[in-house]
Amino acid sequence: MIINMYELRDDERPAFDRVCAELPGEVTVRGITEHLSAANLDGLDGAEGVVIVNKSPLDADLLARLRDRGVRYVATRSIGFNHIDVEAAHALGIRVCNTTYPPYGVAEFAVMLMLIALRKYKPAMWRQQVNDYSLAGLQGRELRCLTVGVMGTGRIGRAVIEYLSGFGCEILAYDPFPAEDLETSGAVRYVGLDELYASSDLITMHMPLMDATRQIIDAGTIAKMRDGVVLVNVSRGELMDVEALVEGIETEKIGALAMDVFAEEDGIYHVNRTHDILANRNMAYLRQFPNVVLTQHIAFFTDVDVSSMVEQGIGGVVAMAAGEPWAAEL
Repeated sequence: MIINMYELRDDERPAFDRVCAELPGEVTVRGITEHLSAANLDGLDGAEGVVIVNKSPLDADLLARLRDRGVRYVATRSIGFNHIDVEAAHALGIRVCNTTYPPYGVAEFAVMLMLIALRKYKPAMWRQQVNDYSLAGLQGRELRCLTVGVMGTGRIGRAVIEYLSGFGCEILAYDPFPAEDLETSGAVRYVGLDELYASSDLITMHMPLMDATRQIIDAGTIAKMRDGVVLVNVSRGELMDVEALVEGIETEKIGALAMDVFAEEDGIYHVNRTHDILANRNMAYLRQFPNVVLTQHIAFFTDVDVSSMVEQGIGGVVAMAAGEPWAAEL
């Protein structure tokens, strides 16, 4: 069996080499640095499986062309899979899986963003670059004194709750499928969205992107929140209406905003665009506010998580081809 792994980065090489060395002899994995696109389908050359990331979007047309060239298995080494038309893949007889990784790296990053926003590190960092060590305007808030709303209590949301419990803050949670053990243990109190919005000093997002959650944070929901609310998003940029965020910052309804993701980030994040003109006005505009922290989608970027995504991306294709159950199959 031949598998093509696209978008192979230098930081993935050690894990890639290790995984390939452990595969049975009948499996060959070809590492390719290019994205998978209609322009390089000739490179498939007998591959039954492909492993991609989100820079290789697979729509119905491209999936049909992959099927015609013998591809039967697709794995994305990411949790998110909205760059793949899964329904079209199933109709074509192509099996698809995503990957997971331990939740702790992203959870740690989320808590870091909370602290950076609450302690006003961004303006403090700016000042020290010009030897301004004044205190005015830098007074922060203590996490232990706040009520934190956690939207989404899956693996990453649960890890965030675990970390937050050490700070002593009150934790509210929302999830369409509440985890009974979290509530019975006293770790959180599950509430409806309106109560979470109205009662939280800080709200952190840990929900998947789907039709029901797209722009779940918009002008209407922001209006229900406390004045000066702090918003943190390490999940998907499209969970938030960017225009509403801009208005919330301008009117000071939002006290601070910290995001590791951004709507329409593709083609910007994870690429060196030093000398380019970037056509994302809202990203550029929000970035200049002293109470807005934007990082470049790196919450997942740890040694543990990168290795896990490579292992599961290749392992998922091998398992599906062998007819074995794979927990991450979509």
